[in-house]
Amino acid sequence: MRRLAGLLVVPLLLLSAACGSDDKGSDSASASASAPSKDEFPAITAGAKFGEKPTLAKGTGTPPKELKTDVVSEGDGAKLKNGDVIQVNYLGQAWDSTKPFDNSFDRKQPFDLTLGAGMVIQGWDKGLVGQKVGSRVELVIPPDLGYGAQGQGDIKPNATLVFVVDILKAKQIPASAKGTEVAQDNVDLPKVGTNTDGKAPTVKIPSKTAPPKKLVSNYVLESDGEVVKGTDSVVVNYVGLLWKDGKTFDSTYATGKTQTFPLAQVTLKGLKNGLIGKKIGSRVLLVVPPDQAFGSKAQQSIPANSTLVFAVDILAKM
Repeated sequence: MRRLAGLLVVPLLLLSAACGSDDKGSDSASASASAPSKDEFPAITAGAKFGEKPTLAKGTGTPPKELKTDVVSEGDGAKLKNGDVIQVNYLGQAWDSTKPFDNSFDRKQPFDLTLGAGMVIQGWDKGLVGQKVGSRVELVIPPDLGYGAQGQGDIKPNATLVFVVDILKAKQIPASAKGTEVAQDNVDLPKVGTNTDGKAPTVKIPSKTAPPKKLVSNYVLESDGEVVKGTDSVVVNYVGLLWKDGKTFDSTYATGKTQTFPLAQVTLKGLKNGLIGKKIGSRVLLVVPPDQAFGSKAQQSIPANSTLVFAVDILAKM
């Protein structure tokens, strides 16, 4: 099953397209990176404080062949664990360059990811585990834990990468939405399962009913959490189906990885509008008509003019 996350939101960062790994690594920073020596880290020549955009010098000599992690300044927050959804600012540069290939400071848009879920290069997943929220960390990542022989965009093949990462936030994410079951008594709408075991809910679409022409956004499980705003980034699990034949076209449950959507960047209008105003911790049924989905343009396994059905667990916000 091909993931559609890149179609649902505007691609934010070069890093988010990185080749990931299913290796969950260790929950100990010392186990995932060798002890640092200061001469193995390019110097931060300006913007050295947490929150400031850093300037990195060029690396000197032969780059290390192992992952190196240096805590530039240690925060007093919780230690990061695999499965945490974290928010960071970062700057990335090749070892042999003085020009960054990417940074979030200029965009003024922090980057959200689930640690240890293979959403980013392995050097990040391994190097950030065990670090504390509020810390600034410098990572030196060898090619085999970066983009390897294929490179990526402006990153040359077999490049050693250097990142300065400010860890802004971290949250443990619940396995499932929970809350009060809301009656699903409209026989013309799909019916969604109310399980809270972390597994994908069932979705039964009426077989002889025409799809609604307007967006449907209904609670299945209603929590007492905070209301979602359009400026929030939300952490979700979801399953997406075609109204026409009930086939699943995408599911986070199939990969075991939540998705984090900055709602301001969501391009699927019905998904964005359907989540705004709903409560964190809830399960929501969305029925998205073509004019708020992909319209007359086919997308991967989604035919043109399709009505889409989503069951979305809104697990947290960043």
